[in-house]
Amino acid sequence: MDVQKKTDGSVNIIGEVATDPVASWMIQSAQVASKFTLFTHHAKTFPDLVTALRNSMLRAGVFKDERTAEEQVVSVLNFDIHLVKDFRGRRYIERVTECIPVEEKNEYTFDHRKEKTLEGKFDKFMDNATYYFSKSTNRELYKYQNILEYHDGTYVLTNKISDNNIREMLNNMDDTDAEEFIKFVEKNWGTKVKRYAEDEEKEEKVEPKKRGRKVTQK
Repeated sequence: MDVQKKTDGSVNIIGEVATDPVASWMIQSAQVASKFTLFTHHAKTFPDLVTALRNSMLRAGVFKDERTAEEQVVSVLNFDIHLVKDFRGRRYIERVTECIPVEEKNEYTFDHRKEKTLEGKFDKFMDNATYYFSKSTNRELYKYQNILEYHDGTYVLTNKISDNNIREMLNNMDDTDAEEFIKFVEKNWGTKVKRYAEDEEKEEKVEPKKRGRKVTQK
């Protein structure tokens, strides 16, 4: 991986991630040594994939805290292309699942300052305390959704790709591919996207209405 960092390589392809050291190398390469990394794994569900990689990071000694290890795993898992083999021995893609890390937001308030009574201040304090303990003990680190599913011999689009991943995909396409992808998103999900982020900002910018007294000429 140290050699890869000093080259012009864009994609790392790792074989089966079946041992803890290989899982650790995969996570590191996906974070710093390439645009993205491809690997295979035998997890049956997406949560199983996250759990298996997280536990490998812990066993390898890279992290000591379970939550921190899981945060690092979900930060590099963009899409899970899950293959199955039916009873006839035929392999096919069963689903394409997107991983969406949940960003931590500061939702603490200072509403207790507005309260006039001790009881009101205590209630606002308890609201903040409840939020704090919820984050500490049961905070959701990621969401996942199926983008594509196989049903009765055909593939069906189920959920729209997140805006962040659409933007990252467009940033790595040439103009021809980007134009076709934009048409695909609009046709299948009814969402209009722009090639560049600055184009969206220009489109969303609205001139404020001028306020003033209406002058009547005599």
